[in-house]
Amino acid sequence: MSGVQKQIVSDEDAGQRIDRWLRRMFPHLQQGRIEKMCRKGELRVDGGRVKSATRLEAGQEVRIPPIPDAGATPPPARTRVSDKDAKLIRDCVIWQDDHIIALNKPPGLPTQGGSKQTRHVDGLSEALQGDFEDKPRLVHRLDKDTSGVLLLARTRQAASKLTAAIRHKETRKIYWAVVAGVPTPYLGEIKYGLVKAGGHGSRGEGEKMIAVHPREVDSTPGAKRALTQYATLYRVASRASWVAMEPITGRTHQLRAHMAEIGHPIIGDGKYGGSGQENLGDGWGAKLGGIISNKLHLHARMMRFEHPVTGKVITVTARLPEHIAQTFETLGWTEDLAAEDPFESLR
Repeated sequence: MSGVQKQIVSDEDAGQRIDRWLRRMFPHLQQGRIEKMCRKGELRVDGGRVKSATRLEAGQEVRIPPIPDAGATPPPARTRVSDKDAKLIRDCVIWQDDHIIALNKPPGLPTQGGSKQTRHVDGLSEALQGDFEDKPRLVHRLDKDTSGVLLLARTRQAASKLTAAIRHKETRKIYWAVVAGVPTPYLGEIKYGLVKAGGHGSRGEGEKMIAVHPREVDSTPGAKRALTQYATLYRVASRASWVAMEPITGRTHQLRAHMAEIGHPIIGDGKYGGSGQENLGDGWGAKLGGIISNKLHLHARMMRFEHPVTGKVITVTARLPEHIAQTFETLGWTEDLAAEDPFESLR
């Protein structure tokens, strides 16, 4: 058993989650033990309490409580990715080099593990390791039911720089969605703040973001400002629209909560869209009925970023998943009808 240690975060380790940083030093340390240390306040950064997902910054001091010797707590066996899952994740690769991998994440596959989630991108990424020292690292995430561009870094240095670029809003993300009704004006901004409403169960299952009027954000405990730009690209009468969205901020469920708040929930969004009779904007809820899929119609279409090593601007585009492609075909739309960046004129 080691004693209490204090470590200074290096420039190389900046941007990492504290749980991953800790497991790199103590490979035998289980995630459950790290979570417990956080809950009890034993693991601290600059004297303050942290969560396992807290991102570290260069120069911070981390207090590490006594850690059992490796012999006392054997490391969990590394789970081998099945041939079927290895093929699935490799088929998702749409761009890669020696520093970065870009995936077109399929809907229904979680980005990371969590409550009852044992099969996820983070775990399957072992199949993308190849001859590199470590498996690829996630630098951002998508909701389980959202498809599209997801970046992973092959090295700690690339992960640190990409994470910082995303945090400092130096990247561009454009999403496509099919929404109920027709947002007007056709080009606009949504400025509602967001605050988390508690879920149920020991892990807070069912948590949901509640929209808060901009004037009430500062006086609402826990509320954070959020900003989404949207552009209505095509519509089918007054029933449904193809919308492009750019999240200027990156709040949990931001796009889903914002579109629902203005009366145009994303098709298939049972959490924020309600039933087929509950949309107060146009009389349409998150279900269009007929042959239109009830899966979430939200897709991370494009991501643009500066390469952390070469400095070159990279643009990655992901094709639509099958259920959204089928909806497009039913409604008479094709992917080439939209400009790559419908917000370019606003910049």
